[in-house]
Amino acid sequence: MPDGPAPPPTVQKLRIRYAKRGRLRFTSHRDIQRAFERALRRAAVPMAYSAGFTPHPKVSWAGAAPTGVASEAEYVEIGVTRALVPAELAAALDESLPADLDILEVVEAATPNLMERLEASVWEIRLPGVEPKVAVDAVAAFVAAPEVLVERMTKNGVRTFDARAAVTAMEAAGGEVAGADPAADAADGAGDGPDGPADGPAGAGSVSGAAEGDGVSAGESGVGEGGGRQDRPCAILRLVVRHLTPAVRPDDVLTGLGRVAGLVPPVPPQVTRLAQGPLRDGSDATPTSVSVEALSDPLDPDRAAAGSAGER
Repeated sequence: MPDGPAPPPTVQKLRIRYAKRGRLRFTSHRDIQRAFERALRRAAVPMAYSAGFTPHPKVSWAGAAPTGVASEAEYVEIGVTRALVPAELAAALDESLPADLDILEVVEAATPNLMERLEASVWEIRLPGVEPKVAVDAVAAFVAAPEVLVERMTKNGVRTFDARAAVTAMEAAGGEVAGADPAADAADGAGDGPDGPADGPAGAGSVSGAAEGDGVSAGESGVGEGGGRQDRPCAILRLVVRHLTPAVRPDDVLTGLGRVAGLVPPVPPQVTRLAQGPLRDGSDATPTSVSVEALSDPLDPDRAAAGSAGER
């Protein structure tokens, strides 16, 4: 047994939502961890430590985004030895972190199992150089496929898995595909013909015009030869992906789009995670959506519990 007294107990757990933006999307998760640990020391946060010969600060990471991907919804939980005011911790920690690694919110952990609530992610994938109509057709082909097998190298070798099974909904600028869940398709198959889902706005393979005012631009302006302005096509995909095992990442979905529709972006895509959380019920009251509204906020139960405690 190690000599000396036991470390002070954890008296409070805090859950932090942070964003990884700009050039920091190319930072590895290990480097993000180091940056957070340094920031916690700079901000003089009274961290709780594990016992044993090599004590470690009590920091738990949840569902980190891959290297090269930006995110507006990353989560980490810390344990402290003295009760803190969440808003004050957020300000102190944000000031201690590098630019583009931004603290968005801190709440006291009043419920268990944050990781289990991160059921899915909403992703936005910008595809410079791809015409929106090409992306719309590729999305339609993807959601119409019963499965889309892709391969990825893992630490245990090459694995083959179904990228289609994880995608519950997907849309492209200039068109939309809704209700893209294979399980839901099977349940609703009474109206399908022998060759696949029937066409229509409620079908998984239906394509319609993009809603006005959704904030998604179907193109980008560029500078043409001679200094003149010209439009450069830029398709934008938004998709809701369940967190399965093995995990299906945005690049796996892009590989699948290449398999079923020959969509190969001419330049690297720009990927951003917009949200993580529990999937909302796909009922008429809360229809399947390809936006942050498709997911509930995973910190809502903690806020509700804190509010109930404050009323007592």
